[in-house]
Amino acid sequence: MLTTLHRMQDQLNRSEHLNRLGRLFSETVLLEVDGDEFYLHFEKGRLERVEPGPSRKTPWRFALRTDRAALEEFWKPIPKPGFHDIFGFVKIGRGRVDGDILSLVKNLRFFKEFMALARTDLARTDPAREGVSA
Repeated sequence: MLTTLHRMQDQLNRSEHLNRLGRLFSETVLLEVDGDEFYLHFEKGRLERVEPGPSRKTPWRFALRTDRAALEEFWKPIPKPGFHDIFGFVKIGRGRVDGDILSLVKNLRFFKEFMALARTDLARTDPAREGVSA
């Protein structure tokens, strides 16, 4: 998971489009996958660092909690219905969003596009997905 998050960090920090979308977003987000915690520290639309948890000392603005199988389905180039969106996880009972929901909603497009960055990465690196457009 950490390797994927670091690849997403590199993609985000090279993306002018996403940096522009997130230019007002400077928060720490908790991503919890199967109980493993990852703190994503964003600064003006850039992911400054990814810090593995758990940590009771690291404050976060909002959290996305899900399971690895759901996240892997979300990252497929063409996810199944319900796995196409972070709120889809919540609707089908495979995820939960906690904390300052207003902060998430204000930056929803940025965060959703950031979370989807692994889709293009997986399509590019997985030989089984050759020929499938991301």
